[in-house]
Amino acid sequence: MDVYDEGSNARHGPDASSRPAPPAQRGAPTDSAEQAEPDVPPGPPEPDVRPGPEPAPVASHAQIQLVGSHARPEPVASLAPPGSYPPGEPRTGIAALSLRYQVGVALALAVVAIGVCVHIGMTFLHVAPANTVTRAHGEAVDDWIYPEFEQNWKLFAPNPLQQNISIQVRAGVRGPDGMTLTTGWYDLSAEDGRAIDGNLLPSHTQQNELRRAWDFFVATHDSENRPVGLRGSLSESYLRRIMVLRLDRDDAVRAATGSSGVIERVQVRSRTSNVPPPEWSREKVSTTPSYRELPWWRVPQDEARGGVR
Repeated sequence: MDVYDEGSNARHGPDASSRPAPPAQRGAPTDSAEQAEPDVPPGPPEPDVRPGPEPAPVASHAQIQLVGSHARPEPVASLAPPGSYPPGEPRTGIAALSLRYQVGVALALAVVAIGVCVHIGMTFLHVAPANTVTRAHGEAVDDWIYPEFEQNWKLFAPNPLQQNISIQVRAGVRGPDGMTLTTGWYDLSAEDGRAIDGNLLPSHTQQNELRRAWDFFVATHDSENRPVGLRGSLSESYLRRIMVLRLDRDDAVRAATGSSGVIERVQVRSRTSNVPPPEWSREKVSTTPSYRELPWWRVPQDEARGGVR
């Protein structure tokens, strides 16, 4: 076959359709059918925006607990309404009681608060100067104050007490055989003194009950032991009941009869002696004791077996 033969590829090389197309040049048209675009000068390079790591979630201010210079997230406690408790947490105090008992406690506290307010008000009216309220309701104030809550200023008076006063009592006891025996004198003030001596917290009864009862009696009776006014009989009953209770506490009936018995009557007396002056004083006083004996008092049947219980 001739090299110039039309069917030969020896001169023209392989068919163009069988060769790969050359790479397209910038700005050159790739297809004759497409419209050629004008060349555009290159602009500034576009910023390189690359996706970075996602930001960590920021804890709220209430969830951050500062420890030194570091902060760590802490769980936020839920705000429960007042009076409610989280499930499973035990209740304490009054809240642990049922509704019925809570109402009872509230009523008891209200009664105590009212009683305290009334007592403070009565005491104020008692020690305050005479006014419209005390003139209209002075008897009610006195009934509340006397004899247990009487107020006085003897400790700071110009002439304070300078005497030792002890209260003594004896009783007439009827034994099982019907005979009446008289006990010896019981020094009740000395008993209270022994109970107070060395006691860091002596009771109000040991300190004031007997002394105030005697002061109440003396203030409402004359020198002949006759009552003055309506409060005289009240002071006698008050002092007599204390005597019967104290004799029963000392077991005076068994000491007198050796067995059981009943207190039929009591007699009270006071022993008064002046406090001796100090050694550097030139004052001279008598230290001989003086006695004031009261008449025998019959003990009512409801008090005969140890007083009112």
